[in-house]
Amino acid sequence: MSAVVQLRLPGERAFDSARLGRLAIASLHAELALAPKPGLVTPFDAGSHDDMDAGTFLRSLFALRHYFTAMAHAGAADAPFARLRAHGLAAETAMLRATGGINTHRGAIFSLGLLVASAARCRRQHGHSVPAAQVCLGVQHWADDFARAPLDAQSPGQRARVQHGVPGVREQAAAGYPLLRELAVPTLRHALSAGLPRDAALCQTLMQLVAHIDDLNLLHRGGIDGLLWAQQQARGFLESGGAFAPGWQVRLHGIGERFVARRLSPGGSADLLACSWFLLQQEAA
Repeated sequence: MSAVVQLRLPGERAFDSARLGRLAIASLHAELALAPKPGLVTPFDAGSHDDMDAGTFLRSLFALRHYFTAMAHAGAADAPFARLRAHGLAAETAMLRATGGINTHRGAIFSLGLLVASAARCRRQHGHSVPAAQVCLGVQHWADDFARAPLDAQSPGQRARVQHGVPGVREQAAAGYPLLRELAVPTLRHALSAGLPRDAALCQTLMQLVAHIDDLNLLHRGGIDGLLWAQQQARGFLESGGAFAPGWQVRLHGIGERFVARRLSPGGSADLLACSWFLLQQEAA
């Protein structure tokens, strides 16, 4: 008979790591369940994707269910980036095994994993949850190390980043995720405080991200013309009232049909949306 012994670190509440891990998975599920989303996989359609659907994402989430808890434990222990990276590589292997080699959550494994680790580290230091912006800035604790870690030069996102000379998630992380601190989280917080239901607030935030970021998935699929077109579509939606205006679902569904016709999918924006929801939820957890 064997037993699993869980060590409790000084200043760490025993349940915090598991709770943060569950919040991360729930945030990714909230993004998946959201509809309509232009070009992205939803429970109702595959968007602009031929190789994945909601079932693919659910298999990936099941495979990743222990990863974010492990990242929280590592963050609370102030582990070096080498340990965080080892967890991330193992998670990527598990994801690819579960999906038959399809990349569903590589970006989230990196960004959301770092944010979970940072949230856990901040909780150990302060004895309680901290604001979203502080969690984002806390990622900079590992910045020197992940800036030196090897990159997969053959990944679509990395090829698009080099070809178009735009910053990627590493640069965002090293800067403390300004897109989350200054754009996505404030948009989501405002939409919720203004009374929008969760899904409407998430759609509003997603379109703010599409309108303002150099989404590497859009660049990979559509080049600079595709990115600029997608940004223009998102800005038009927001300028017409966004999710605050009556009939917004119909308008967003129509935008989604045009994204699918062009085979565009803002996967980078979707990852940041899940991160935004996690950051707000961890404040109250």
